[in-house]
Amino acid sequence: MSDGSEPDFDLLAASLRADTTDLVAYVEALAVKLEGALPGRARVERGGGGIFGRGEKQVRRIEVDLGDGRYLLDQRERRGAPQAARQKVVRGIALSTDPLGLDDWIDALARDLAAEASAGAQGRQAIERLIG
Repeated sequence: MSDGSEPDFDLLAASLRADTTDLVAYVEALAVKLEGALPGRARVERGGGGIFGRGEKQVRRIEVDLGDGRYLLDQRERRGAPQAARQKVVRGIALSTDPLGLDDWIDALARDLAAEASAGAQGRQAIERLIG
């Protein structure tokens, strides 16, 4: 990693973006990456699994807390792209929610992760787990 955030941001955004042609597989891979890199701050809701819950459960929602922001990716609607948003959170209360396109959501998440990485060792470790 370099001492500036721009190269880290580009690498991180590319890692988070990966291949979005199969959105169900993409959201699943992203959920696994974020859960592993940000334990306790990335929460994944899974559901479905067919009749009686015996099938494979798919990611329904991802929430990631970073600083005063919460990133939401909602895949509960099976049609189309996931719904993405960023919330401004103060003391656990969402004050505002800004809908984002998937690419903008990934860029904003990567930018906040890169900023956190430049602020401390814990953030750098999270990025290393994401791109490693």
